[in-house]
Amino acid sequence: MPKWLKIYLSGVMMGAADVVPGVSGGTIAFILGIYDRLLGALSGVNKESIGLLFKGDFKGLWRHFDGVFLLPLALGIMTSILAIAGLITHLLATYPSYVWSFFFGLILASAYFLVSQIRGFSWAHLFVLIIGIAVGAALSLLVPSQFGTSYIMVFFAGMIAICAMILPGISGSFLLLMMGMYGFILSAVKGFDIAVILVFSTGALIGLLSFSKVLHYLLDHARSMTLAVLTGVMLGALVKVWPWKIIDSWAMVGDKKMSMEEHLVLPWHVPSFYWLDDFMLPLVFILVGLLSVILIYYISLRNVDK
Repeated sequence: MPKWLKIYLSGVMMGAADVVPGVSGGTIAFILGIYDRLLGALSGVNKESIGLLFKGDFKGLWRHFDGVFLLPLALGIMTSILAIAGLITHLLATYPSYVWSFFFGLILASAYFLVSQIRGFSWAHLFVLIIGIAVGAALSLLVPSQFGTSYIMVFFAGMIAICAMILPGISGSFLLLMMGMYGFILSAVKGFDIAVILVFSTGALIGLLSFSKVLHYLLDHARSMTLAVLTGVMLGALVKVWPWKIIDSWAMVGDKKMSMEEHLVLPWHVPSFYWLDDFMLPLVFILVGLLSVILIYYISLRNVDK
């Protein structure tokens, strides 16, 4: 398989994950082994890149920002969001426990691979991992609120959402929902509200370029501790993708019906529990998620950044 196609397919998987509230494209990037390269490319804004821009050296800029990697990845993400978003939304509405089970397995297995990269795991690593779990779980249990829809809030919503999207375990769309901005931004995009789209995009761009540099620095200078925190956040996000839950309240966000409040239950406490549909099949999809990570990691896509 050509390298560009592997990168493109990686983008497709990342885009599909970003559609699901509670699942991050950053999580998929970690699973696929391209997270470091992604951060390296995104954090390329510096004196060297500005100098190349003023010189008109576009070939140099292309190499500096790893264009052969970023372009097919971005195209894959865009393709997925446009083509697969409807399918995943339909599956979430029709077979929610199976979709959540699959992502539960994905995240659980990817967290294992992250922990395996931590050299000399110590009590300090365990401590920051527990902090990460607490942060991830707290974010997953937030109840949607409304912060207002001024341009300042739209700008910061863009910054926060894009930062979350490159963090494993945190969904940008989920945080927009928590801020009460999801429906507003969705309506602005559908209504082609140029002002709102530009303000949101500006915030997203600034957040992406600045936060990626911070993460890149942390992974370069405190890799083990950073991996421990990120692993904890991913494990904490399992609260959001727990397959067995009861929806307490719904709300229409744009033209979508989304759960606002829910509580987690054991499989046999699901209403009208049936052991095959409500227990065995979700376990099968969890196993499929686990095996998918193992296959992706060991077979086809783990060398995509080499």
